Amino acid sequence: MVLMHSSVLSSHSLFCSLKNIPSEDLSLSSPPRYLLPDKNGFALYERNFHHSTRQDLLHTPHPTIPLAPESPRKEKTTSLQARWKDAADTVIIGGGCVGVSLAYHLAKAGMKDVVLLEKSELTAGSTWHAAGLTTYFHPGINLKKIHHYSIKLYEKLEEETGQAVGFHQPGSIRIASTPTRVDELKYQMSRAGWHPTEQYLIGPERVQELFPLLNMEKVLAGLYNPGDGHIDPYSLTMALAAGARKYGALLNYPVEVTNLKSRSDGTWEVETPHGIIQASRVVNTAGFWAREIGKMIGLPHPLIPVHHQYVVTTTIPEVKALKKEMPVLRDLEGSYYLRQERDGFLFGPYENQEKMKLQESWVEHGVPPGFGKELFESDLERIMDHIEAAMEMVPVLKQAEIINIVAGPITYSPDILPMVGPHQGVRNYWVAIGFGYGIIHAGGIGKYLSDWILNGEPPFDLIELDPNRYGKWTTTQFTAAKARESYGFNNIVGYPKEERFAGRPTERVSGLYEDLKSKCSMGFHAGWEQPHWFYRPGDDIGYKPGFRRTNWFEPVGREYKQVMEKVGVIDLTPFGKFSISGRDSVRLLDHLFANVIPKVGFTNISHLLTPRGRVYAELTISHVQDGEFLLVTGSGSELHDLRWIEEEAVRGQYKTEITNITEELGVLGIAGPYARKVLQKLTTENLSDAAFSFLLSRRLKISGIPVTAIRISYTGELGWELYHSRKDTAALYNAIIEAGQEEGIDNFGTYALNTLRLEKAFRAWGAEMNCDTNPLEAGLKYFIKLNKPADFIGKQALKQITEKGLQRQLVYLTLETDNVDPEGNESVWYNNKVVGNTTSGCYSYSTHQSLAFAYVPVELSRVGQKLEVELLGKNYSATVVQEPLVMTEPTRTRLQKKGGSAKG
Repeated sequence: MVLMHSSVLSSHSLFCSLKNIPSEDLSLSSPPRYLLPDKNGFALYERNFHHSTRQDLLHTPHPTIPLAPESPRKEKTTSLQARWKDAADTVIIGGGCVGVSLAYHLAKAGMKDVVLLEKSELTAGSTWHAAGLTTYFHPGINLKKIHHYSIKLYEKLEEETGQAVGFHQPGSIRIASTPTRVDELKYQMSRAGWHPTEQYLIGPERVQELFPLLNMEKVLAGLYNPGDGHIDPYSLTMALAAGARKYGALLNYPVEVTNLKSRSDGTWEVETPHGIIQASRVVNTAGFWAREIGKMIGLPHPLIPVHHQYVVTTTIPEVKALKKEMPVLRDLEGSYYLRQERDGFLFGPYENQEKMKLQESWVEHGVPPGFGKELFESDLERIMDHIEAAMEMVPVLKQAEIINIVAGPITYSPDILPMVGPHQGVRNYWVAIGFGYGIIHAGGIGKYLSDWILNGEPPFDLIELDPNRYGKWTTTQFTAAKARESYGFNNIVGYPKEERFAGRPTERVSGLYEDLKSKCSMGFHAGWEQPHWFYRPGDDIGYKPGFRRTNWFEPVGREYKQVMEKVGVIDLTPFGKFSISGRDSVRLLDHLFANVIPKVGFTNISHLLTPRGRVYAELTISHVQDGEFLLVTGSGSELHDLRWIEEEAVRGQYKTEITNITEELGVLGIAGPYARKVLQKLTTENLSDAAFSFLLSRRLKISGIPVTAIRISYTGELGWELYHSRKDTAALYNAIIEAGQEEGIDNFGTYALNTLRLEKAFRAWGAEMNCDTNPLEAGLKYFIKLNKPADFIGKQALKQITEKGLQRQLVYLTLETDNVDPEGNESVWYNNKVVGNTTSGCYSYSTHQSLAFAYVPVELSRVGQKLEVELLGKNYSATVVQEPLVMTEPTRTRLQKKGGSAKG
């Protein structure tokens, strides 16, 4: 059949003949099937032609003239009965590249009883039809490690297993065709220097040298990653499977999991038509079937299948004439990837959210029975804008023919990142699901999860992949809206402080939301809406991101001054909040936390450490009454921290009650020199420093509203956090605002809060400390009580670290910049070499300079040391200074009482 698109033909004679051929199955013995819409949302449509290899999928010229099929690449296996096990250490559900990679890594690491169950056959689902792109690049931080490991594994996998993987490594180039895109590439370069991956910012001449068929009219720069490329997903999975079997794993298929039952001892019964397997743990790697597996145990994982299309061309003479394969091209403005496929091209676009297509019926009705190596009917019309952009960038495409269009399902989470790790609330249930880029993630995630399972802690921090970042607030409607947005934003400019607005607000809004939403720029924090900064008449309002100082810069300075000179109020409701009580509550917390447990009526800052002595979490602990504690953590850590606490309580058989009260309590913060004066108007409780000192906690009433008041503030100024029933938030806020009129009270947001905490040299979990750092190098020694009697988790590891000495140290930097400030994760330079990285940074409104925290080698950590920090392609002078820039209010007060200087 021949299709023409009139709007394109009129100007381009596009792809002179478009052969709209639905893609074939790779290795099924029955004809492939294609999903078509009907009144129920889906129906299966069979095609009576079949090919056995992935190359057939990509290069079959026409169904009426089929290529002679190669011998099917099915393995010779013994009977399922002979390979069956009734018990396993780990049962992996799903035989795509991620699941098989996990089986390979667990078995290779020595786990004896690893069983993988696949309902159809290996690669069924999304793996078999994937474009197979591999790249070292990722805009995040530790996901770069996942990509790096995957590529290094794939390079040696054929030698290890004897199975060819079809790995091509011509490199890749990301094209910048606007000045903003050039800034984006510079921004990413500044974050890459302290990683082992090769990455270069190259000019137009080098871009053309690497990709000579490019139209250079719009090309301003490129981001070049040598070693990037593409791999055959089928062959990759078969190589991992061969390795898994070599090391003792069992891969059983077709075996459908029909039910999961958790046992009281934390183990699982995995039910199948062939029998029940008793498993110590279950790992869901089931791709777009993952929701069905989750529903078996009451977990509706927020996943949705997305239609992704790519097209394959016939031979293009200009491509055939080249002497070597060109790099994979990613046109960021055109939102597509283009790579060489034999002597033609493979081209895959990401449509905007208005044009892209979800398979929402699968969420409502489930995946159609038997769907495995099937595809959707293609829709060329949906991607014509991207085809036109590609033809403009690579003109030889105008005369090319399309030999195939592959339209298959890939599974998206709301934020496009996969969900990886153990799940809160269900013991020994792990997931590795929601992979929009499963091929490049498979190797690294298999290793990451294997290490975590075997060692009891993650090998490095990847909280952005934590499946517990979602909760009950993550509805199907939210998931669909965010998946549309995330797919369409695949190549959107990646600004710092990025916000995305689809699906908002969720049910997680405080009592102030309706009143404040038009007065501020809201941020999204674990489902919550929270003010970032507030508007005043004359401000340039709204979300206007940039790589340099933008419209929030002056207003944030105004809020900073408000807190430092008067008094401000902030909505802190998104905090994660837990109640722990019971006869063993003190003993449990003493085992969990490295600090001493506060006495009744007091609060302290404490840290959960991993067995290796890494900082798993930072929380404040308030001992509200004998044996009853209020624990508070950051919004993004709520279920991440709760899972750890709950599992340790079960493991140690502690008699405690642990309750997540995040949804029940609202929190308002009040801070500034007049904070006491304002609150004192609203309570009969004595709030003087003598009666209500720093880190004291007390239940009292503010304007008749019951609150738990804690004398603490992340601003470092005089302040309280007021915990109260969420139904009272608006009344409490209004009472405080009214009482503070004489003192000039006003709102402040999280941007000002961040500046205030950085000037006080307060560390932040997820930046200065996480599972990549130990508390000693992070400067948290004050909070670590190695001499307390309890053998808290990580204590022995910290003793060993102390004995060996530190290799690096967190330092406090001031920078000489212009219109740009550090954000965190930028490269730190010394003597023309990258020696470390920043963790967070901002502009100091008190000292009128930029500041940052950074990790550097111990020998470069002394005060006065000169360094450089890379920002947007330029190295700025930086100096290690004594922390803090501004003393905290308690310190200033203490020095004043002693007659010392309280300046700074």
